[in-house]
Amino acid sequence: MRLAGKRAFVTGGRQGIGRGIVDAFMAEGATVTACGRGARPQDLPECVIWHCLDVSDPQAVAEIVGATGGTEILVNNAGVQVEKSVTDSTDEDWDMVMGVNARGVFNLCRAFIPIMSAGSSIINIGSISGNVADPSMALYNASKAFVHGLTRSIAVDHGPDVRCNAICPGWIETGMLDAGFDLATDPAKAKSDALARHAVNRFGKPADIAAMAVWLASDEAAFATGQLFTIDGGMTAASPLNPGLF
Repeated sequence: MRLAGKRAFVTGGRQGIGRGIVDAFMAEGATVTACGRGARPQDLPECVIWHCLDVSDPQAVAEIVGATGGTEILVNNAGVQVEKSVTDSTDEDWDMVMGVNARGVFNLCRAFIPIMSAGSSIINIGSISGNVADPSMALYNASKAFVHGLTRSIAVDHGPDVRCNAICPGWIETGMLDAGFDLATDPAKAKSDALARHAVNRFGKPADIAAMAVWLASDEAAFATGQLFTIDGGMTAASPLNPGLF
């Protein structure tokens, strides 16, 4: 029960990585509050507090954060993606992706930091796409690079009271993964090729990211701050050569 006695606030907690983190935090004894754009998921345990929240709305964020009275753990997981290049992206695409992925993280951090107690932990969900560019994902790539930079700034400006780190997932089995492969001329071949580039010979699962989030939220990670932790099954450790051909 590494998180017993701690409060956690998780954005984008409805499904995927966010829901995996909610479940893992509960299992480790945290009191969990989660939020998302829609109504409370029917399968969410009753002990989890749920808020309907658009993280891109600074006033709505400030009101809910004020009502919580603070938290010892903040996980900024809410995210969206648009599968377009720069020239194909519209103003509406910019507002949606940067509003949720970049401004949303900023909004939650700005609202929570002043009321977080010493020893608190902020965990931002970045992406390997913030370090290397996925094709036709220009706004998503840029938004995650922002998250990485903001993570370092928060760690420097608000330590030692608040630690701030980012987890950079690779290819995790969520709806976003399938949407990315759908961009390929041959989605099945693209998926097979991507799998071959993973040293662990599988794609990630939400529980893989949740395990790192638990550690970063716990006192075991007291000396970790301002870091980007890549969890990608070894994919970005390899050269561009397809290991399946050797």
